[in-house]
Amino acid sequence: MINKIILKKKNKYKNISYSYLFSENIKYLEYLLNKNTKITKKNIKKNIEKNIEKNIEKNIKKKILHLKIKKLINNYRNLGFKKSNINPLKINKCKLKKLDLNFYNFKENDFKKKINIKNIFLKNKKLFLHELYNALNKIYSKFIGIEFSYINKKKEVSWIQKKIEESYQSFFLSKEKKINILKKIIAAEEWEIYLSKNFIGQKRFSLEGAESIIPLLDEIIFYSLKKKIKKIIIGMSHRGRLNVLANILGKKPKKIFNEFNEISFKNIFGDVKYHKGFSSKIFTSKGNINLYLSFNPSHLEAVNPVVEGITKAFMNKKQENILPILIHGDAAFSGQGIVMETLNLSQTKGYTTNGTIHIIINNQIGFTTSKIKESRSNIFCTDIVKMIEAPVLHINVENLKSIILAIQIAIDYKIKFKKDIVLDIICFRKLGHNEQDTPSLTQPLMYEKINKHIGIKNLYINKLVNEKIISKQEVNKIIDDYKNLINIQKKQITGYFLKKNLFMYNKNWKFFLNKKQNNNVITSIEIKKIKELSKKITTIPKKFKLHNLIKKIIKNRILMGNGKKKIDWGMSEHLAYASLLISGYNIRLSGQDSERGTFSHRHAVIHDQNIKKYNNGEYIPLQNIQKNQSKFEIINSVLSEKAILGFEYGFSLVEPNNLTIWEAQFGDFANEAQVIIDQFISSGEKKWGLISGIVLMLPHGFEGQGPEHSSARLERYLQLCSNQNLQIIQPTTSKQLFHLLRRQVIGNFRKPLILIMPKSLLRNENSSSNLEELANGKFENIIKNKCNNIISNITNLIICSGKIYFDIIKKNEKYNLKNIFIIRIEQLYPFPKKDFFKFIKKIKNLKKIIWVQEEPKNQGAWLYIKEKISKKLKKNQKISYIGRISSSSTATGCYKQHCLEQKKILKKIFSKK
Repeated sequence: MINKIILKKKNKYKNISYSYLFSENIKYLEYLLNKNTKITKKNIKKNIEKNIEKNIEKNIKKKILHLKIKKLINNYRNLGFKKSNINPLKINKCKLKKLDLNFYNFKENDFKKKINIKNIFLKNKKLFLHELYNALNKIYSKFIGIEFSYINKKKEVSWIQKKIEESYQSFFLSKEKKINILKKIIAAEEWEIYLSKNFIGQKRFSLEGAESIIPLLDEIIFYSLKKKIKKIIIGMSHRGRLNVLANILGKKPKKIFNEFNEISFKNIFGDVKYHKGFSSKIFTSKGNINLYLSFNPSHLEAVNPVVEGITKAFMNKKQENILPILIHGDAAFSGQGIVMETLNLSQTKGYTTNGTIHIIINNQIGFTTSKIKESRSNIFCTDIVKMIEAPVLHINVENLKSIILAIQIAIDYKIKFKKDIVLDIICFRKLGHNEQDTPSLTQPLMYEKINKHIGIKNLYINKLVNEKIISKQEVNKIIDDYKNLINIQKKQITGYFLKKNLFMYNKNWKFFLNKKQNNNVITSIEIKKIKELSKKITTIPKKFKLHNLIKKIIKNRILMGNGKKKIDWGMSEHLAYASLLISGYNIRLSGQDSERGTFSHRHAVIHDQNIKKYNNGEYIPLQNIQKNQSKFEIINSVLSEKAILGFEYGFSLVEPNNLTIWEAQFGDFANEAQVIIDQFISSGEKKWGLISGIVLMLPHGFEGQGPEHSSARLERYLQLCSNQNLQIIQPTTSKQLFHLLRRQVIGNFRKPLILIMPKSLLRNENSSSNLEELANGKFENIIKNKCNNIISNITNLIICSGKIYFDIIKKNEKYNLKNIFIIRIEQLYPFPKKDFFKFIKKIKNLKKIIWVQEEPKNQGAWLYIKEKISKKLKKNQKISYIGRISSSSTATGCYKQHCLEQKKILKKIFSKK
């Protein structure tokens, strides 16, 4: 018998053990038996030990070799992009020891045998070591450098590895495809040549040095068709925009040239040609697809959330496959905070658009900044996307095959994982930031290399001619044909069959063009219907355990709906929404803490205190009014103002019959979103012909909460007003809010509404309204105080806006002066001059008009009101100001000081002077 003794070599082969019956020893035992050798325990043990040692050595060598191979493959997957040949200027190339075979100390024999790499790399393959090394270099370190090691989801990592590694063997371009790419490259370059010769010295923000963007976008269109995508929404800054408009979207050259020549400028919206958007519909044998290029101001990345909002609105509308594309500059992508804010929205509730493809035109330079240490704190401009674990493909602009492969991978990834992905096209900027710059002044070495570069077009022509894909004569014909198309000017030059330009973004908006505000819109609703709606929005499922405070709120709302209690702001808002939802209007409300309301007045989402999973522990009454009602969305947004407001503005552009509302937690929070307000909301119609009915709810009111949380900066919005571009309204009663929200979508007037919302009035009994006021009333631009004063006795008219009205009224009860009349202006812009001056004419003995405000004199509405009123007053009439003195800060941070200031204002109103 052979005992089952375990032999352990403690030193050389630590922790490795083998039995006498180890499979490798069976052959040796058979050998001894066949030789009729006397089998003793002693000689078996001696000879088997030798055999075990030999097999251990053999297996350890195999294992070490295997670990080295695995480490080599993983290092290329994780770090290969750093070695990639992705820079057309051959600068900043990195060398890594871990990507060199010498680093792994392979033996000479290792190179002579094939390695089994099954399930590790290139499935079911055996390769020599040098073949594996060459394959790794071609896949991970040639013209595409891919970053994905920071992704934590194994399925995504495995998918990317498989996709990129299989593509190395299977991906190729047909002759037809290569010629089509050549045509697009020729179109891209010849377009820039034509503009440079015919519009000397004019800014065009040339695409030269990045012409591959045109065949890239072309491939996006046709690969998207293959993947059943119906719409592509593009956002990009000015570089290459004119090229994209002409060669991708099909804007006729004549229209672009007219903009250069400023022909028929009166009929052109008021912005420069390289900021304008466009839309078109492409018809192909494989299907049709809609393209939208969003309008964009000079704040390069500000368009990002706008595009996402447009995409979300289209998704909500038709539930179809939509592809958002954002084209960035490298310096802006890493430098502007709105990029991070928008990326952060990509997977959040209410804002996800199921993945965006980001394309970076990486010029390797900002305006004049090219050194990495001057432009960012990391090596790659794309490092910011690691926060959302989005993969990055760095690609050499010269390698068209890699670009086509990369965009196909990107679209497949977006569709499969519904996540963002980035294509970093490493290129160069042949000219300066604009055509009037001389970039060699600040970047002599870079532009010495750029000036020697023969151009992407010539590189690709040489490649195809050498491959005998096309002859030089055929190339010349393609160039001549394109030049002829440009010279004709009236024809589209894309090569697609396109439907003529669609109205951006929805033809239904044409109905709202050039409309003036109509105050006769019927916003009243029958009492019976209000009571029915009230019952619906105050009925909570029996399984829900309500918080005691919510029980009280619901109980009060039931009384309000029955007419037994005045309707407060929260209930009025709910009734306005409910009435619109049953009438076919979708509603979207977002902001920080909007579900509950910053001041705990809304409670649109009810939470189950049992924390049971009934309806996910939440109940939204406004989503449960009736069957087939319109969509109600309410979202607690992330702590972002700029990106969220940009998103909501984009959302508001798609459908005129949606009510889109953004609520700032405090009015001053909108300061963070000022670019969106200035460059899109207030000026979008004048610049681009884009109409929006977005509502901005900005809580405002001097209540001693310090410099920030007192003022929504009303003066800023008034300063932006002209051409009936905005509505600036400060309502003071819940009835006013009800009719205002309904008026915003029921009428034929669509303008952004800046709603200066109260805080302390939300629960003020004097600010609440009767049921009849909702049923029979309408929004009033001016509200006159009810008093018994004889109009012939009135010499002083006190006018104000906002909550100070209630302080004035309360003070007036004490003094009971017979010579004053008090009115409050609810709509500040468009100023209701007809109603205002009609009323003034009735006061025959009027001598003095006093404007009262809480804000400092240089803020608030005073300067605006003074300009609107003073010019039309009689000689014996004058307008004066009562309020806080001018200040560089909006308010005091001391509550006692605030109260003293407030008393001083009120005292001055009723002084004998």
